[in-house]
Amino acid sequence: MLRVGLTGGIGAGKSAVARLLAGHGAVVIDADQLAREVVAPGTPGLRAVVEQFGSHLLGADGALDRAALGAVVFADPDARRRLEAITHPLVGAQAAERMAQAPADAVVVYDVPLLVEAGLADRYDVVVVVEAPLEVRLARLAGRGLPPEQAQARIANQADDAARRAVADILVDNGGSLEDLRARVDEVWARLLAAHQPG
Repeated sequence: MLRVGLTGGIGAGKSAVARLLAGHGAVVIDADQLAREVVAPGTPGLRAVVEQFGSHLLGADGALDRAALGAVVFADPDARRRLEAITHPLVGAQAAERMAQAPADAVVVYDVPLLVEAGLADRYDVVVVVEAPLEVRLARLAGRGLPPEQAQARIANQADDAARRAVADILVDNGGSLEDLRARVDEVWARLLAAHQPG
C-alpha cells in the first residue's frame, strides 16, 4: 500500500485533485467527510461538541449547525483547539480504519486539510500539496458564498504556503484551468505509480 497525504489551503483545489486521483483508481479517504460523520446526530462526537459549546449549535433536526460552529471556532483560537481536541482523535481513528480496509496493493490518498498543522506529514509515504495564488483562492471561496473577511480569516488560521511546501514531495499548481489541473494530476499519478511498491 502506498499512503499519500494530500493537502492544500482552503480554496486551493485539493478536493478537485482528490476526485481526479480517484478517477485514476486511488482509494480516497476524505477527512472533511469523516469530520462530518463523527459529529452526526446520535454520535458521541456530537454529544461532546454540545457539552463543550452548547445546544444552541443544533438545528431543529438535531444536526450540528456547522456554519454556526465555524463562526465560533474561526473567531477564537482557544475554541478551535477545544473542538479539534474532540474531533481530531475521532477522525484519525476513522481514517485508520478506512485505510486498514483498503486493498494491500492500493494507492490510498488521505485528503486532509490540516496535515501540516497537525504534524501528520511523516505518516505518509508521499505528501502532495496543492497550491493556488491567493487571489484565485479568494475568488473560488467567494463563488462558494464565503464572505471575503471569513475567507481571509480561514486562510490566516491555516499553515502558510511555505510551511506546506516544506513537507511536500509533490507540489501541484492549481492556479489555472481544470484542463491544466487534469494534465498535472496525470503526471502526479504516474509519479505515485512509480513510487509504489505493492505489498
